[in-house]
Amino acid sequence: MIARVTTVALVGYDGALVEVETDLKQGLPAMHIVGMGNKAVEEARERVRSAISNSLLDFPARKLIVNLAPAELPKDGAQYDLPIALSILIASGQLRQTEVKGALFAGELSLSGELRPIRGVITITEAAKRAGFTEVYVPIGNVTQASLVEDIAVIGVASLKELFLHLKKEVIIAPFVPSPEVIASPPPLITIDDVRGQAQAKRALQIAAAGRHNILLTGPPGAGKTMLARALVSLLPPLSKSEQLAVTRLYSIAGERAHVIKDRPFRSPHHTTSPIALIGGGAKALPGEISLAHLGVLFLDELPEYPRAALEALRQPLEDRMISIARAHGRITYPADFMLVATMNPCPCGYYGDPNKECICSSVQILAYQKRLSGPLLDRIDLILNVSKVSHESLLSSKALNKKQQSKAFEHIMNAQQVQKMRYNSSHIYNAALSSAAIKKHLILSPAARKLLLSASAKLDLTARSYFKVIKVAQTIADLAEDGPGEHVSEAKTRTIEAVHIAEALQYRISPPG
Repeated sequence: MIARVTTVALVGYDGALVEVETDLKQGLPAMHIVGMGNKAVEEARERVRSAISNSLLDFPARKLIVNLAPAELPKDGAQYDLPIALSILIASGQLRQTEVKGALFAGELSLSGELRPIRGVITITEAAKRAGFTEVYVPIGNVTQASLVEDIAVIGVASLKELFLHLKKEVIIAPFVPSPEVIASPPPLITIDDVRGQAQAKRALQIAAAGRHNILLTGPPGAGKTMLARALVSLLPPLSKSEQLAVTRLYSIAGERAHVIKDRPFRSPHHTTSPIALIGGGAKALPGEISLAHLGVLFLDELPEYPRAALEALRQPLEDRMISIARAHGRITYPADFMLVATMNPCPCGYYGDPNKECICSSVQILAYQKRLSGPLLDRIDLILNVSKVSHESLLSSKALNKKQQSKAFEHIMNAQQVQKMRYNSSHIYNAALSSAAIKKHLILSPAARKLLLSASAKLDLTARSYFKVIKVAQTIADLAEDGPGEHVSEAKTRTIEAVHIAEALQYRISPPG
């Protein structure tokens, strides 16, 4: 009899069902694993042998053929250990085929038979749910992540022996039930209340957070650009349950964390980061920094210092909000809906245009430095803002801080996002993500606003992309405006873009990067 146990192969962001088949043959005791497995799968022979023996079960002294079907699908990872062990127990008569019916198994075995956490458990659980399985068995260390997927029983297993007794109905393992307790997230380390002065920059951050716009902060060293960028994530609302599932799934595929991600991601890769590390790829085509920043913030400090190839690779995901990675074995797509927050100095020394310190760079050096950022990349950034230094007197002044700025800004942002939710009838569409067709359908410009925009576009020679970005930023500014007398949210969703909104949006487009 050929034993069959089902598991899942990780194929990028998705999973593919794999059937583990085991057949016992007459011949010298040996175990052969076929089906296009990598080194980790080949090494499963020794782990499975020891795990079965140390779990006080019998490892058959016969020739074993283990096939991972479909054979043309590359298999990678150690999650095949548990289904291989179960298929051997079924083939040798220690388990019955009916005892694993309707269930999917995945897990790495230690030599003692204990189960270790694996990566990609959410992808595995979702694949099991799509295929109609009623139960999924995973290592107990992965059970919290797997339980994010609803409408399927998730059973956490500590060891092969425990699972064997459960399948024999001698010791029943109950499905995992998530705790209803809500654990409050720790307060953000930096908020806009901690930033002294910089009223215009705080306003720009508020606009960026409300509409999920990309922003570039320029200015001399010590002006507070990095602090402002780190404060932005505190203005974003917490992740919803569906967003937690999406973000945790990406981190699980990357093998970074074993717990549930509940806070907005804030990724800050170093400027020496390679293009592959930034956008994803490699031998296993894992998610890159832009995907790990999904639904959060990607912070690039000193933008011109990054390799040109890495920066140009951002152009496509900034538009499509996903990244497609083509490799020899196929194409893999990961989500990359992130907010880009970048900073840069105006010149190599950093003091070009500073009223207090003289710049020592030549005009050639300044021009070469600023040309490290291509026009198409800058065209994809919604807001560009020059940040000036705060005086030393203000840094020590007790009146410089207003501890209510954060709460007021967050309230306005939440109201603006509620308006967007009603306008687009969706909880995941924001102004920054609108296409040109959606702009024409949903957004309304007053005659004065339209006239000002057309005049400014001609004088500033705006590209079509910049033209629509001005409209989207202006709509966010309109959404942030306080409700008029007697205005309800249902009425606010149709707020008209006025000339004053266009004027403010334009000042964030014409600010030079130096």
